Amino acid sequence: MIPALSTLTQPRSRPLLWCAGIVLALGTTMAAAQTTPPVEEPDTLILSDTLHYDDIKRESVFVGNVTMTRGNMTLSSDRLAMREDADGFQYGTATVEQSDRVHLRQEKPEKFENIKSESIRAEYDGKTKQLILIGQAVVTRYVCGQPQDNIRGERIVYHQDTDTYEAFGGPQSAGPNQRVRSVTRHRSKSDAALADCTNKSSAAAKR
Repeated sequence: MIPALSTLTQPRSRPLLWCAGIVLALGTTMAAAQTTPPVEEPDTLILSDTLHYDDIKRESVFVGNVTMTRGNMTLSSDRLAMREDADGFQYGTATVEQSDRVHLRQEKPEKFENIKSESIRAEYDGKTKQLILIGQAVVTRYVCGQPQDNIRGERIVYHQDTDTYEAFGGPQSAGPNQRVRSVTRHRSKSDAALADCTNKSSAAAKR
């Protein structure tokens, strides 16, 4: 999976999944409030067999064993098309032809948490800040390597602004009988898994 390497870095770049927002921390002094500089957004690294870039359309199309990495987020697909509109909003569509699913993985090391998603197609709308998983959609949250929450449906929509999900059933649902299937473990199990990893991490750091 290393036939070609393409690095895409744009001034107003937004990720395909879970955009890294600008964080503004305010600190007050006796004279006046002071602001810290915004957190720098990570570069976007894309591996693919081929890349076609159209400057007029502001569109990049990556084909063949596509892997996109941005910070702690990784996306894998057979084809990835990204475009930017006149206002700087970015849109992305990931699809498969040879593979069975588009795969996405988001890591949150500070919480020992991983979120794994898969679907036949994935779309990102930078203007509405929505990630849409389409066809055999599955989202699973892991804490310390243990599955905690699982959602299955035909379509799953993640809203970045509110950090909420919507799931819909249909003919291509990953749930039974074309319905949405949601499984959530008790909060105590998630807390126990987090505590276990925190203790192990602390013990390892003292060695």
